[in-house]
Amino acid sequence: MKSRLCSLFVAAASLLSFAAGAASPTLAAIQERGVLRVGTEAGYMPFVMRDKSGELIGFDMDMAKLMARKLGVKLELVNISWDGIIPALLTGKFEVLMGGMTITEDRAQRVDFSDPYIEIGQSVLITHKLAQRVKSHRDLNDPKFRVVSKLGTTGEIAARKHLPRARIRTFETESEAAMEVRNGRADAFVYDFPFNAVFAAQHKDSMVNLGPPFTREPLGWAMRQKDPEFVAWANGFLAGLKADGTHAALYRKWFESDAWLANVN
Repeated sequence: MKSRLCSLFVAAASLLSFAAGAASPTLAAIQERGVLRVGTEAGYMPFVMRDKSGELIGFDMDMAKLMARKLGVKLELVNISWDGIIPALLTGKFEVLMGGMTITEDRAQRVDFSDPYIEIGQSVLITHKLAQRVKSHRDLNDPKFRVVSKLGTTGEIAARKHLPRARIRTFETESEAAMEVRNGRADAFVYDFPFNAVFAAQHKDSMVNLGPPFTREPLGWAMRQKDPEFVAWANGFLAGLKADGTHAALYRKWFESDAWLANVN
């Protein structure tokens, strides 16, 4: 009975969100155009990356496809560099930002976020050699260590906050920064645990993801402000994915299995 009541509650909430969505100017524009435009940045494994054929795949990309299907429209993925992704959303280049964005107070002043769809944290990517001396991110808080992260991310914020004495550099992409460590030009990479775990698995001969995460960060989909009906619709859609088991299945596919790695360059 409890399970049935829960299902009925979620279904009712979803219906209410869809009814509210009828007044959403964003949803109206999507329906008129017949296309849902989703902004993202390729390279953040396993949320969004390119497969060997060049197609964007990943945890967020699967949910973007399901969102477009729910709306009965086509999906257009807009690949934007991370430092310009919020401005691109605000100027109407796309309707939803789905790319593993952490919900922060600073960002919430510029965009509206959906309910969190996953929680992650920052970890440290180091070499096997350094792992013999570094057992925690705290050990890196020393001027002798060269720490890298990705520009404009919560990884950079965490590095500067927790490792103020280290020599910190930033890069445009996470792959560039991680390769600095692998190639010996940096000592550690501070970034999101899922990406670091995948990178370490790809280069297990030389790399270690020093976990567990030392921060806790909820991720959400970002949308333009002043359209609460669209946010309510997105939250209802997310609640439906969680209620029917789709979200859990996608989590297992992208986070508990590494079968997809064979299809990524």
